[in-house]
Amino acid sequence: MRISDEIEQRLNTAFSPRELVVENESHRHAGHAGDDGSGESHFNVRIRAESFAGMTRVAQHRAVHKALGDLNTRVHALALDIGA
Repeated sequence: MRISDEIEQRLNTAFSPRELVVENESHRHAGHAGDDGSGESHFNVRIRAESFAGMTRVAQHRAVHKALGDLNTRVHALALDIGA
């Protein structure tokens, strides 16, 4: 399974978002020190879910990283755009 699919699956399970967009931006970082050659090293995630309401930005980011679990060690860069 592609990492982008795993990200999407885990975030859907954890937050039931009304909006979720997972973009693989690895091609923009080819040759970068974090590019492992897999084509799945850099991602941008936009997520909107009610469960983020009332949480600080730091708490939102922590919740997403917790939901992603071991994927945090398999991805070099993860840009997050989170909202309620």
